[in-house]
Amino acid sequence: MAARKKSDTKTVATRSVAFRPAVVPPSVGSVRGRLGLSRKLFSRLAGFSERAIADWEGGKPVSEPGLRRIKELDRFRERLAEVVEADAIPGWLDTPNEAFDGLKPLEVIERGEIDRLWSMIFYLESGVAS
Repeated sequence: MAARKKSDTKTVATRSVAFRPAVVPPSVGSVRGRLGLSRKLFSRLAGFSERAIADWEGGKPVSEPGLRRIKELDRFRERLAEVVEADAIPGWLDTPNEAFDGLKPLEVIERGEIDRLWSMIFYLESGVAS
């Protein structure tokens, strides 16, 4: 058997890659349905036009910013449903609330202050008085 020359050998670097199944983003219609909101209220909540929401529900591709927002709203709905009865969420979002200086939670979100609602959820879940 002939000896191999050093140049004949190849080193192949391998790395371990964990398999991660593809995450299917929630559909706009399913998120809106779980929130129990009309297209008009949902468009205000999402910050996109009713036309865009209708197009996405009709099968048009969701823009990257839209997809991020829909995912955020789905996570928000999940957490909110832990502290507010799921069927009460639509009314709660559209009712003035003293905890938000008399604003409707929907208006707080429209102002770009959804973090105030996330904080409220945290405090309600933890039992810590704000």
